[in-house]
Amino acid sequence: MYAERLGFLSDRMGYALSRLEIDSGLFDGSSSGYVFDGSSSEYETSNGRLFNKSEGSLDHEIAQLTKLRSEPHENLSRDMPGRRVLPLSTVKMLAGREANVSGRGRFSSSDCCHVLSLYLPVSGPCVVDQMTSRAYHSQFSADGSLFIAGFQGSHIRIYNVDKGWKVQNNITAKCLRWTITDTSLSPDQKSLVYASMSPIAHIVKIGSDSMESHANVTDVHKGLDFSSGDADVSYFGVFSIKFSTDGREVVAGTSDDSICVYDLQADKRSLRISAHRSDVNSVCFADESGHLIYSGSDDNLCKVWDRRCFKAKGKPAGILTGHLEGVTFIDSRGDGRYFISSGKDQTIKLWDIRKMSSNAGRKIHRRNYEWDYRWMDYPPQARDLKHPSDVSVATYKGHSVLRTLIRCYFSPEHSTGQKYIYTGSHDSNVYIYDLITGAQVAKLQYHKSTVRDCSWHPNYPMLVSSSFDGDIVKWEFLGSEELPVPENKQHLRKRFA
Repeated sequence: MYAERLGFLSDRMGYALSRLEIDSGLFDGSSSGYVFDGSSSEYETSNGRLFNKSEGSLDHEIAQLTKLRSEPHENLSRDMPGRRVLPLSTVKMLAGREANVSGRGRFSSSDCCHVLSLYLPVSGPCVVDQMTSRAYHSQFSADGSLFIAGFQGSHIRIYNVDKGWKVQNNITAKCLRWTITDTSLSPDQKSLVYASMSPIAHIVKIGSDSMESHANVTDVHKGLDFSSGDADVSYFGVFSIKFSTDGREVVAGTSDDSICVYDLQADKRSLRISAHRSDVNSVCFADESGHLIYSGSDDNLCKVWDRRCFKAKGKPAGILTGHLEGVTFIDSRGDGRYFISSGKDQTIKLWDIRKMSSNAGRKIHRRNYEWDYRWMDYPPQARDLKHPSDVSVATYKGHSVLRTLIRCYFSPEHSTGQKYIYTGSHDSNVYIYDLITGAQVAKLQYHKSTVRDCSWHPNYPMLVSSSFDGDIVKWEFLGSEELPVPENKQHLRKRFA
């Protein structure tokens, strides 16, 4: 699919791409788009191994895995003296393909990721919707055809991206407390589960292209009770909720320091883990198997849970320390090994679960300052502090995490090779970081209040941000109206109209 897009692009450019005499220094392929020029990093080879000379550049296995996913064939990126040069212009990539420099006669998935990841979604924004209440979260569906946004004013809106962002469902939440804290779309995209600061989460069927629901009259909201018998339900709430990849279960992180798994077929809570010493703000499955669960809490810890051996041990598979303050969100890379977390210590951390410890939670790091993120700014003296037992692989700074549970994510695998990390921020902006160098490659400025959530389209250079100002806005790369679209997906072109 990506090779077809690039082929389409080459036809539009109209250059004599079959001639290798093209000077890539004259053309960077950016005539219709923003291109990250990589100026924060210098690449060269040493004993045949690529390395980055920037200070703080990530020297870890994940860096090599990311490069394999998102860097072009070495023959395409090698100049005449034999030195490898990155970043590589789109024009030179296309010229190399025409000359079959790689010997494959086509672009590989990593070649395509390299080109597409150069074009960051920084143009705009275009306002998708404006509501009178705060937008707490927003996410694309796995295939990018739907977009879900939840608001404090009890509304959940599902937009049909393929139909010009038409509102397909306008759902009014039941038993709402404070706000809709989280939603998750089932793998078949037929059901939505949503939660609030209540022990009851709800599942509702969502409309299709032929069945739309706006009045919320016929919708059936099935309740899922996550509370325990001895819990004070007046203070019980669900902060995070996710479907399993097979759609048979949902996992939830709650305000009573626990992780709960609900079996949808048996219609009952099948597992409750007393997981942390404070609110469990975020949970997610590590990979498609559903065996491993990641959790993050206000006790500053990230934990890994293996359901295959939990009944025997009753303990986490491991604990990861490094955050100085509470963990607000976790996003898995999807490989059962790496994940990132956002923390109230104003950082995002990258983790390798092979570095987890079985007893790290016993020693609590105590701060020597008073601070409450709900109403105070982060103390300047704390910004450069480091946890004495930090086992994280990398730390990313620049955004702000205040007043609410800010979320962070890996950029999409299929279009960027997950080479970026992006996040909302209390300062009303969206930040994009290079995973390997840690450099801030983009800062998206539009909103007038906190950006709690944002979502990058799985296949296209498009990012949507949602804010406490009530706005849902769409960011793209310049000239995205000319995005190449495969013939079998021509209907998607209207997505960028």
